[in-house]
Amino acid sequence: MKDYMKEWEGTPYPEMLRGLPEIDVPLEGVQGWLLQSNDKQVVFFDIDPVGKVPPHSHCAQWGMMIEGEMSLTIGEKTRVYRKGDWYYIPEGVVHSATFLTRVNVMDIFDDPGRYKIKET
Repeated sequence: MKDYMKEWEGTPYPEMLRGLPEIDVPLEGVQGWLLQSNDKQVVFFDIDPVGKVPPHSHCAQWGMMIEGEMSLTIGEKTRVYRKGDWYYIPEGVVHSATFLTRVNVMDIFDDPGRYKIKET
């Protein structure tokens, strides 16, 4: 049987996801592919261990860890998240993250304009 994982360049995302539009994100080492609906966005992130994303807030966000390890602070609570863990960040709650390893995470944002498509 063919080993498809080798063709995916080390990411768990197959071509059907990596073929989605890439988001415009200003952080080096962060890549994401966008699945868009009328009122939500789903982003499949591939994040190098880039360190800390500073505290910020925005629309509600739900995420599921696919691979890796990150420390996520939501409000006043900090926890390390790993493969299979999920989190919910209510709208307007300040949060920050530290990526301890390469992380693959799927995030759903309750705002269809959270991210813009990267111009090529």
